[in-house]
Amino acid sequence: MVFSGLVFLFIFLPSVLLVYYLVPFKRKNAVLAMFSLVFYAWGEPVYVLLMLYSVVLNYASALIMESSPNKKQVLVFNVVTNLLILGFFKYCGFLTGIVRDITGADIPELKVALPIGISFYTFQALSYVIDVYRGKVKPQRNIVDFAAYIAMFPQLIAGPIVRYSDISAQLRKRRISLEGFGRGSMRFTFGLAKKVLLANVLGETVEMLGTGDLTVLGAWIAAVCFTLQIYFDFSGYSDMAIGLGRMLGFRIGENFDHPYISSSVTEFWRRWHISLGSWFREYVYIPLGGNRVSAAKHIRNIMIVWFLTGLWHGAAWNFIVWGLYYGLLLLFEKYVLSHIKLPKAVALPLTMLFVIIGWVIFSANDMASAFSSIGAMFGAGAAGLTDKLSVLALIESWKLIIVGALFATPLPAMLCKKLTDNEAGKAAVMIYAMALLVLCTAFMSAQSYNPFMYFRF
Repeated sequence: MVFSGLVFLFIFLPSVLLVYYLVPFKRKNAVLAMFSLVFYAWGEPVYVLLMLYSVVLNYASALIMESSPNKKQVLVFNVVTNLLILGFFKYCGFLTGIVRDITGADIPELKVALPIGISFYTFQALSYVIDVYRGKVKPQRNIVDFAAYIAMFPQLIAGPIVRYSDISAQLRKRRISLEGFGRGSMRFTFGLAKKVLLANVLGETVEMLGTGDLTVLGAWIAAVCFTLQIYFDFSGYSDMAIGLGRMLGFRIGENFDHPYISSSVTEFWRRWHISLGSWFREYVYIPLGGNRVSAAKHIRNIMIVWFLTGLWHGAAWNFIVWGLYYGLLLLFEKYVLSHIKLPKAVALPLTMLFVIIGWVIFSANDMASAFSSIGAMFGAGAAGLTDKLSVLALIESWKLIIVGALFATPLPAMLCKKLTDNEAGKAAVMIYAMALLVLCTAFMSAQSYNPFMYFRF
């Protein structure tokens, strides 16, 4: 089940809200946990057992840790178990393939279906247990409340990654109001529009250009469209998650802050997938020593974090190369470009060039395809400057690219905020949101291309 589906929008969500608002507060977490498990089981009934195991494992580990004289051993057992589960489902096939390629051994290819969102809820669980070990939070004694935290359907399968310390107080007490519901539903609608009206349509252009040999024009159109597609897909999902949380009384932190207006790669990663960057900083980078070490160790720390960041996104070489690519760019900015003051008119397009190339690596099926696409962008190995398919793609997508570029800036949000300063403006924004919802429903009824890109991570 996806947020941008008619079943979710007109059957599942109304059912959740009806029951959730009718029951007393002490039953709301149970309702949330129950519906979240139904949501997860909708597409993968078997893997709901894995979700329940994760709940029990991490709930029990924290309680045992509290009273155990061997807290470190409990922590190690928990971390290793969580990572082994994640590793088996996500990386087993990749690793056996590497062994087969290196040794030539006749090892059968392992094809294990990846449980949706396992990377997200595993990282949430790890943050909880590590914070209990550090004494930052106390163990949750109510397993239903803990299940509601781990399985919470708004951000279960594609984030944001919510740390327990940020939401523990809200599990006990939160304000559920008509105003919160209104703000949340509007945020959800804007996120839905990002996904359905922008990301999906841009994705169709990317798919179309992937059917033939790339020309220079075609390579650039595909790269730019994917750059906008992945932003509106993922940030749209985050908006919907934050909006749904607000409708249920939760305040979930922001996950994006207009990353495509960044003047450096460092700034880009402060604005992109904020919850993941925060997780790696808190639980990997700082424990390694952060930047309070020698230059050699700092370089090591950066490369470890970005190797793991790439690996987290997927079991393929292109994801690892993508992560290391950003690690090298960040080190280059730190140790070289920090001594050079680039004007913003140069820094912003240069950053976007690096980002676009990064997304080409990220989206490729393999590294050979990535190098071929990047080469085609700059004329190397391209099937000419242009062809009929590239021109058709440009004609069909140029308006959407301009609209997408505009909506990737803070300007629409600033305008919306300014309008809501008075009653007439609020009414106009509400009518606009309702019109978007109707338009999204029409598109969802007609579209066949409707994936969530980050589900596979």
